[in-house]
Amino acid sequence: MKYADGGALLVAVLKELGIDTVFGIVSVHNLPLVEAVDRELRFVPVRHEASAVNAADAYGRARGSIGCALTSTGTGAGNAAGSLIEALASGTSVLHVTGQVESRFLGSGRGFIHETKDQLGMLTAVSAHAATVGSADDAGRVLREAARAALASPGGPASVEWPIDLQYAAQTDTVSEAPAAVAPVADVTDAAALLSAAERPLIWAGGGATRAGAELAALVETTGAGLLTSNSGRGGVPEDHPQVIGNFATTPAVRALLADADLLVTVGTHFRSNETADYGLELPAAHVQIDIDAAALGRVYPVAHALHGDAAATLGALLPHARQADPDWTRRVTQVRTDVRATLHDNIGPQAAICDALRAALPRDAVVARDVTIPSSSWGNRLLEMYDPRANVFPRGGGIGQGLGMGIGAALADPERPTVVIAGDGGLAVHLGELLTLAQERPRLTLLVFNDGGYGVLRNMQDRYADRRSGVDLTTPDFELLARACRLPYLRIADAEHAAPVIQEAVTSDGPVLVEVDLAALGPMKNPFTPPVKIPGT
Repeated sequence: MKYADGGALLVAVLKELGIDTVFGIVSVHNLPLVEAVDRELRFVPVRHEASAVNAADAYGRARGSIGCALTSTGTGAGNAAGSLIEALASGTSVLHVTGQVESRFLGSGRGFIHETKDQLGMLTAVSAHAATVGSADDAGRVLREAARAALASPGGPASVEWPIDLQYAAQTDTVSEAPAAVAPVADVTDAAALLSAAERPLIWAGGGATRAGAELAALVETTGAGLLTSNSGRGGVPEDHPQVIGNFATTPAVRALLADADLLVTVGTHFRSNETADYGLELPAAHVQIDIDAAALGRVYPVAHALHGDAAATLGALLPHARQADPDWTRRVTQVRTDVRATLHDNIGPQAAICDALRAALPRDAVVARDVTIPSSSWGNRLLEMYDPRANVFPRGGGIGQGLGMGIGAALADPERPTVVIAGDGGLAVHLGELLTLAQERPRLTLLVFNDGGYGVLRNMQDRYADRRSGVDLTTPDFELLARACRLPYLRIADAEHAAPVIQEAVTSDGPVLVEVDLAALGPMKNPFTPPVKIPGT
């Protein structure tokens, strides 16, 4: 197949991948690509390259597929690096296409505009796969190989740098049949014996289990086990299921369950430090771990049986050996689920009204994109129920400021359903310019800005452990004026009674709405939230 230039070829590959919307910033070093995408698909001109990758990342998550970001070379590619780290940490599929200087100047170090030293090395460090387009006859193969790498388990971003002269050149594309990926199949014989004998089983699902929802739900139902999740594993089984305890592993009640369990089956979770009390959480000795990533098996916790395999296939192989747990155990699981939620609901004080109002107003499949902020870390990542893993969008690597970009990407992945972003004033300020993207593209997105005048998590840590505050109290804009300047509707929550009507009005709007949650007026949580981070000497 012949194409007039690289842009036409890129559009053809994106259509093969089912991508209809691309996020990026136009540049002299990606102009043919942007122009072609803008002609034939939807190009969303975000205001920062990091947001382009965040938006593409969340677009893929919300669809259960892959997203695409276009950036410039040099500084532009460098700006994207932090968000590529997020996609790498979360194993989400992003095709990142960045420009490059003319091929004859590559590596010359002569200071060509937008040139940087070893750009490919930088991209390799922050991507699951990185490659350079070497000729106009090879671009199609390079792009498709990158997309396959991004979509393969355990996933991650794939970056392609494309010299500008080769973007302008006529392309020859030869599509060859890619070899079918063969997922490893684990031998479950010994693990099956443990499962068939278990009377007090628990299951822990991580991000690697989200595409095995049917098999996971069947195992939960067949065994009567309690289901714990990491933050990444939420929604694989809808969280209103009575056996889904969820992301509460470090609570006292769940620690007691773990201590009494006679089997723990973990699926696709990497036991992040913030979800295991800095690895202080104790797990049962009878631990069966399933993971597509062989390096993850036994890396954090000892395992009795390490099963290297695809989550769905391995769970399916275990299912015939499952038996019902002790009925008293299942009743205890259900009670623990109720108790941990009631405790958290009480502890967050007036913010509970916001959590309740969101769940009441949102459809079950609505995306909730959460930046790293106190409401997300305390209740958004736990108490606010998720029913589909595609609705569960947040920065798994823990970096602030990515929530709005992710929300924009998720909202444009399915314009018919509403999207909510939970952000803090500090995190929002990192990419405040994306308010203009929001105003320009006008998706059905409700931006909840929890305004406490700074970095609340770190402020709480300093108030608890130090004798002064450093770097946490920040100037906050007048959000009503800011919304007006960006031509965005504005609403405010200053009392728990405002939550239901304000959120209902915002969510049912057919466009974007900025909702300020005035935390000073709303009132404090019963217990100030501090992250599960160890500080020596405290």
